[in-house]
Amino acid sequence: MTQSRFRFPLMALAMATLFVGVWAGILRLGWNWPTFQPGLAIVHGPLMISSFLGTLIGIERAVALGSRWVYTGPVLTALGGIFLMVGVLGQTGALLITLGSAFMVGVFAFIIKRVMADYTIVMGIGSVTWLIGNLLWLTGWPIYQVVMWWASFLILTITGERLELSRIVSVVRIGRLVFLAAIGLFLIGLVVTLFSFDLGVRLAGVGMLSLGGWLLKYDVATRTVRKPGLTRFMAVCLLIGNLWLVIAGVMAIAYGGVAAGLRYDSFIHAIYLGFVFSMIFGHAPIIIPAVLGVHIFFHPVLYLHVVILQLSLIYRVAGNHLVFMPARMWGGLVNGVAILLFLIITAVVVIRSKRLVKTTEKEVIFKGTGKL
Repeated sequence: MTQSRFRFPLMALAMATLFVGVWAGILRLGWNWPTFQPGLAIVHGPLMISSFLGTLIGIERAVALGSRWVYTGPVLTALGGIFLMVGVLGQTGALLITLGSAFMVGVFAFIIKRVMADYTIVMGIGSVTWLIGNLLWLTGWPIYQVVMWWASFLILTITGERLELSRIVSVVRIGRLVFLAAIGLFLIGLVVTLFSFDLGVRLAGVGMLSLGGWLLKYDVATRTVRKPGLTRFMAVCLLIGNLWLVIAGVMAIAYGGVAAGLRYDSFIHAIYLGFVFSMIFGHAPIIIPAVLGVHIFFHPVLYLHVVILQLSLIYRVAGNHLVFMPARMWGGLVNGVAILLFLIITAVVVIRSKRLVKTTEKEVIFKGTGKL
C-alpha cells in the first residue's frame, strides 16, 4: 500500500475536523446556528488543536520520514476528532487523541535518535507537552489550564522548525543560547501553572515574548521577505506570526491566569489564530507540495485570507479590550471565514498550478519533438 493511500484520506479527515471545529467556534461565540449535536461548541478547542493540528503535524512527520508506521499517530488523532464531532462513546475521542499524541512522542524519540540536535529536541519536548496536556484533559482538568499545554506543543514545534532554518543566517552562539533560555523559561512557566496558574502563565508569557522577539531578529524570514513572489508571501506570514507571539506574551504577562472572559479570548486567539494560523498560511506552500506531491505557483490572491484574518483578529482583540461584544462575535465569525477562505484559495491555486505544470510539459514536448 503506497503512502498516498494513507495521506489523502487523512487529509480529508483533517479538513473535516477543521470545518466542524470552525463551526463549533462560531457556536461558542454565541451565534445561533444549527448544530448536529448539543455539545459541539464545547469541543471547539480539542477539535482545532489536538485533532486538526495534531493530525496535520503527524502527516507532515510521516511524509518527512517516509515510513508508513508513522501514520499511526495521525490516524488516531483523526479518528478521535470524528468521535468528538459526533459526540458518542464518552471519552473515546479524548482517549484516541491522547494515544495519538503518545505515538508522536515515540516518533520524535526515533527522530532524535537519528538526528541529535537542539531543534529536534525542542520539537520532541513539544510532543511531550502535548501528551501531558491531553492526559490532563482526559483526567478532567479544566480546559483553561490544559490549553496552555496544547499551545506549548504548537509553539515548540514551530519555533523548533524555525531554529533549524536559522542555520541559514548563521546565528551567533549567544543568539542560540538566548533562544534556549527563552524555551527554558517558557517550560518552567508551563510547569508552574499546575501549582500556581497565575504565576505560571506570566512566566510562560515572558518566555513567549522572548521567543517572539528572537524570531523577529533571527528568523530567516527577515531576509527572504526582500525576495519576490511566493518567497515574500511566506516570509510576510511568518513575520506576522512572530509578532503575534510577542503580543500573546505581553498579554500573558499583563493578564496572568485568566480562566474565561474577554481577556482569555484575546490571549488564546492571539496564540492560535495570530501565531499558529499565520504560520500555517506561511508554511502551506511548503507542506502542501510535500503532502500532495504538487508544485504551487504564486498568485497575489494568496494574500487575501491573510489580510482578512489579521484585520478581523485585530478587530476582535480591540473589541475585547473595549468590552464591545459585537466585535468579538463579528470578528470571530470573520476569523472563521478567513480560515475557510484559505482552504478554498489554496485549492484553487493548487489546481491552477497543476494546469500550469501540464501546459509547461506540453510546451517542452512540442519544442523537443515538434508534436503535442
